[in-house]
Amino acid sequence: MTEVSVEINGRKFRMACEDGQEQHLSDLAARFNVQVEQFKGSFGEIGDNRLTVMAGIAVLDELVAAENKIEQLRAEVNQVNADREAIILQSQALEARFAKNLAETARKIEAVAVVIDETATGQPVASK
Repeated sequence: MTEVSVEINGRKFRMACEDGQEQHLSDLAARFNVQVEQFKGSFGEIGDNRLTVMAGIAVLDELVAAENKIEQLRAEVNQVNADREAIILQSQALEARFAKNLAETARKIEAVAVVIDETATGQPVASK
């Protein structure tokens, strides 16, 4: 574990974090400090604890909004995937129908060709 010194509302705090996470922790603390300073600018000196709690709640509000958006996007992705699967099934069914119709058309063309050959030669042509 590594220790990092961060500053929130003008006060220094020593925090522990995993090795390699020092910059991330410093960035989070700086972002939280911006929130505290914004509340401080809006409400003035209302006490460190109250200011910190208000900033923490505001950050959690942003987190909940982001989580809700993520859940909405997941639902949209799931719907897109379901639509994709339905389209794949439809295209497979269409392809099968097309192949069946093509085979039937080929059979009919072959039958017409046999009749034409028989008419031209005057003799029945053996079917293939």
